[in-house]
Amino acid sequence: MSFTIIEPATARLHRSELAVPGSSPQMFEKAATSAADIIFLDVEDAVAPDDKAQARKNIIEALNDIDWGRKTMMVRINGLDTHYMYRDVVDIVEACPRLDMLLIPKVGTAADVYAVDMMVTQIEAAMKRPKKIGFEVLIETALGMANVEAIAQSSKRLEAMSFGVADYAASTRARTTVIGGVNKDSGVLTDRDAEGRRQYFWTDPWHAAQTRMMVACRAYGLRPVDGPFGDFSDPDGFLAAAQRAAVLGYEGKWAIHPSQIALANQVFTPSDAEVTRARRIMEAMADAAKSGKGAVSLDGRLIDIASIRMAEALLAKAEQIGRED
Repeated sequence: MSFTIIEPATARLHRSELAVPGSSPQMFEKAATSAADIIFLDVEDAVAPDDKAQARKNIIEALNDIDWGRKTMMVRINGLDTHYMYRDVVDIVEACPRLDMLLIPKVGTAADVYAVDMMVTQIEAAMKRPKKIGFEVLIETALGMANVEAIAQSSKRLEAMSFGVADYAASTRARTTVIGGVNKDSGVLTDRDAEGRRQYFWTDPWHAAQTRMMVACRAYGLRPVDGPFGDFSDPDGFLAAAQRAAVLGYEGKWAIHPSQIALANQVFTPSDAEVTRARRIMEAMADAAKSGKGAVSLDGRLIDIASIRMAEALLAKAEQIGRED
């Protein structure tokens, strides 16, 4: 391990992150009783300019009046390049002790996070707010991805990053079909076989970007979260996207429709088989330590200290899910 020790962000269950437009208060009660781990009430992209002021009022009322249980409550503010942002931060943070986090969209540089941090710090001090607000940032532009490592170190409030595939595709001029989906033109062609035949395999156009953001998050103690999958009538497509993110090391995924919550929770919850194997790894390594061994085999496979770290992380997440449930 490096002599540089990075403290992990505040631990929160983050398998599913439900987006709820602030201009649609009729959705709030249903969201409050959903199985989503984190809910963000949105005053940014999901709200038309003429509705933003009312959406802000709706969010303040909802955070103060609705019983959200133990859910992590977050608000996506407007971007720093708009005149709506400062009022979002001031009005909502001042008026809502139930608020846990702010979601900052289209972050391009570390200074963007610094600016919001400065405002929130002053509000907390002025209001004598006992609970410190956490931040999640959206990496959804080429500028943000180019600066993702610096952004990951920008604030002690920072807990998570989400990959915003739609705006990222627009920023990079990528050719996309379904938001968060793949494209048939993104593929590789095999060499010819003995009969001269070739096969075509689709690839994931977002893999490199997702990997870079994930590495920045894990290096600096943050939770990487995959963004939206636009076609909520396609559960198989959502599951495939979520599983690709989970394999990379992502913590969870957005749900833009209630039907996607259970799918995200399913993918990002360790299975019984995974938990059982993790416990067996811990037991096998404990036995090996007693015998003075640094590594041991289990089911014909080598396990070592790296295996312990992976098993510990999986068991910690399973324990956290058990406590929340």
